[in-house]
Amino acid sequence: MKVLIVHAHPEPHSFNASLTQKAGDALRRAGHEVTVSDLYADGFDPVEAPRHYQNRENRDVFAPLGEQRHAYKGGTLAPDVTREIDRLEQADLLILQFPLWWHGMPAILKGWMDRVFVSGGLYSSKMRYDAGYFRGKRALVSMTSGAPAQAFGPGARGGDPDTLLWPIHYSLHYMGFTVLPPFAAYGVQGHGYSYQSNDALGRHLQALLDDWAEHVTQIDNAKPLSFPGWQDWDADGRALR
Repeated sequence: MKVLIVHAHPEPHSFNASLTQKAGDALRRAGHEVTVSDLYADGFDPVEAPRHYQNRENRDVFAPLGEQRHAYKGGTLAPDVTREIDRLEQADLLILQFPLWWHGMPAILKGWMDRVFVSGGLYSSKMRYDAGYFRGKRALVSMTSGAPAQAFGPGARGGDPDTLLWPIHYSLHYMGFTVLPPFAAYGVQGHGYSYQSNDALGRHLQALLDDWAEHVTQIDNAKPLSFPGWQDWDADGRALR
């Protein structure tokens, strides 16, 4: 199996970095091929803008979807986008590794989706959802939070993880991925937020790393999340049931 980990954390010694390293090591030991897109280290530009398109379709008005389609068909996408698309096309499993910031993914990862999931190339009006470009490939979210697990759930202080991650999961489904249940590393405390002693924290973080290594090597046992598909909607996109 070929695995692509898209890593979104600016600190190379962060716990997110440890999770990415742990997953990579465990998967390679199991005989899998692992590629890491380290967005901050690579200097990935998350801002979709005219500067990424040298051969513009329309130089008077910048319409991102139109320029993406034009560049894809003309083979003039920016090199960083082409690199990421190549990695996605080769991968059987995509892992998104990130900290939960403001109840969502970091801006650099959202920008990665904005620029890499190219309109007219990787999706179209008919090529999406269960007919998406990446059908047959799997995707998995691994996120961290400083708050403890007890603070998460419907109506809880930290929010409901299913709700917080739904936009990410649904976007992956939109692109055709089979979306696996997320891995959540809670209680990664620090920087003014403390829920347990340093000794207990060390044991907790090590347990999370070990759980994550076990999780990625047992990925074939994971039951995918369920999403509606084309057969579930009428011609206007309304649910049939």
